[in-house]
Amino acid sequence: MTNFQRINSKSNAHAGREFEDMAYNYFRDLGYNVQKSVSVPCGIEDIKKNHVFDLGCMHEGENLIVECKSHKWTSGGNVPSAKMTVWNEAMYYFLAAPEGYRKIFFVLKDCDRRGMTLAEYYKKTHQHLIPKDVEIWEYCTDTETVEKIH
Repeated sequence: MTNFQRINSKSNAHAGREFEDMAYNYFRDLGYNVQKSVSVPCGIEDIKKNHVFDLGCMHEGENLIVECKSHKWTSGGNVPSAKMTVWNEAMYYFLAAPEGYRKIFFVLKDCDRRGMTLAEYYKKTHQHLIPKDVEIWEYCTDTETVEKIH
C-alpha cells in the first residue's frame, strides 16, 4: 500500500492546519487582524453562495481574503498534479469572490532538485488561470520570510 502522508507529520490535514496557523501568525505580525475561516459570498453573475477562505479581515478599510496551501513536490521530485487541481480551484474561488477584496494565495516555498519552487512552476504552467488581482506569496519555513512572486 502506498502512503501519501507528509513525512514527519501526523497527517496531511494536520500539516495543512499547522501551515494555516503559521500564515495566521505571519499576517497578525504584519498588523492584520485576520480571522480564520472567513465566509465570503462568491459566484458568477447574480447567483452567490458563501465560500470559506482560510483567513480574512478588514484592515485599514481593505477587505482581505487568503487561501493557504502547504503542498510540496512529490518525494520522487514529480509535479503533484492532484494538488495543482486544488490550486486551480482556489484561483476559481478568487475569481468568483466579490470585487474590492485583496486576494492572497499563501503557499509553502518548496524547491525541486533544480531549484524551481512549486509556486514558480504553477505560475509558469498555469498563469492563464491566475486572476490578475491575485497575489502569490511564498513562505519559507526555514527563514520565516515571504517572497511575493506574482
